[in-house]
Amino acid sequence: MRRDWHIRDSVTGHTVLKATSKWVMMNKLTRKLARIPDEVRAEIVPFFSEYAAIEDQDHRKFPKLPEHDRATSAKYVRTGLTPRWADLDINQHVNNVKYIGWILESAPISILENHELASIVLDYKRECGRNSVLQSHTTVHTDCADEPGETTLHCEHLLSLESGPTIVKARTMWRPKGAKSQETVALSW
Repeated sequence: MRRDWHIRDSVTGHTVLKATSKWVMMNKLTRKLARIPDEVRAEIVPFFSEYAAIEDQDHRKFPKLPEHDRATSAKYVRTGLTPRWADLDINQHVNNVKYIGWILESAPISILENHELASIVLDYKRECGRNSVLQSHTTVHTDCADEPGETTLHCEHLLSLESGPTIVKARTMWRPKGAKSQETVALSW
């Protein structure tokens, strides 16, 4: 099931934020994805639309990166990341907002200081719990911008357990601070 958000400035009508999410259900005992029971689906279906309000704009697949190549392929790495009690939800899983913070931990400080986040795409692979120790990897790519003299940056991110398994793959786009844009941030998870 999917939910979309499109937030506009009430005065100008310009888009401030677009976001989309896909919802799944997990069997608490097996820890595997499960079919949403018909009685639950009937109860929540009025809150979901059959049609996408936002067109998916980023259809690129995330690159496959062998487990053993992570440390050598990403130029920016941050290790020893651990969740705090306040980062956990009622199921003792790390809240999805925390993943964004961890992803940004390995982004170069020059990007964080001189650019603003234009879009982010998150691909959750597995749950992360209270005792997890993670590492964040970032690879930076330069792209051409629409405006002369402006350069956007594209980053690939990988958040994994230090023991190896991938938790989240992400892609971010950064534009120079003060660059002209109709949209502030686009989110997808």
